[in-house]
Amino acid sequence: MLTLIGVVIVVAGFALRLNPLLVVTVAGLATGLAAGLGLVGVITAFGKAFTESRYIAIVWLVLPVIGLLERAGLKERARAAIAGIPAATTGRVLMLYFAVRQVSAALGLTSLGGHAQMVRPLVAPMAEGAAENRVGPLTDETRFLIRAHAAAVDNIAVFFGEDIFIAIGSILLIKGFLEQNGVRVEAAHLALWAVPTAVCALVIHFVRLALLDRRLRRTPGAAAVGGEP
Repeated sequence: MLTLIGVVIVVAGFALRLNPLLVVTVAGLATGLAAGLGLVGVITAFGKAFTESRYIAIVWLVLPVIGLLERAGLKERARAAIAGIPAATTGRVLMLYFAVRQVSAALGLTSLGGHAQMVRPLVAPMAEGAAENRVGPLTDETRFLIRAHAAAVDNIAVFFGEDIFIAIGSILLIKGFLEQNGVRVEAAHLALWAVPTAVCALVIHFVRLALLDRRLRRTPGAAAVGGEP
């Protein structure tokens, strides 16, 4: 039971709003020491995990590029581009991204989107630009609401879309768990039954985005730019 001390450290550290990287590192050290690895053994395990998964560090190379693009006006250009499309609304922009994200995830291309590389620099500014084009200047509360919906679109689309891909980790995890409990099932069957769930998620979220458009049309100033009061 002592090896579970890492879980306690993680929960306590996040509750106290400490640095997440520091909390996880300390939790890993505590768990390794409790398991009897010793300090050198724990550090060796950290190093082995890093070298075997060093391809993950490639993701961090994207962040400086995104930062430079934002400094050069990427958000402003995205906002201006969508504002020039009269039929664009916040809900429609997010619906389009939801559909593209879910279809790409269903094909196993889960890395094509994401909060850092797509939502923050492109999707959220475009959704805000569409709202400004309809209702005028946005309050901070409305702006944060749109950003929250943009982040939710990415999360929900990839969550329900990736299970349609037969070789995704979640499908293999479900298959392994069922087989351990004596239930034999093919990965293709699991992926097939993920399709109705993904369709339901798409329909339900499209309704939520339509309601978001309706809510935005009722914000102050909407009548002045031709929206519904």
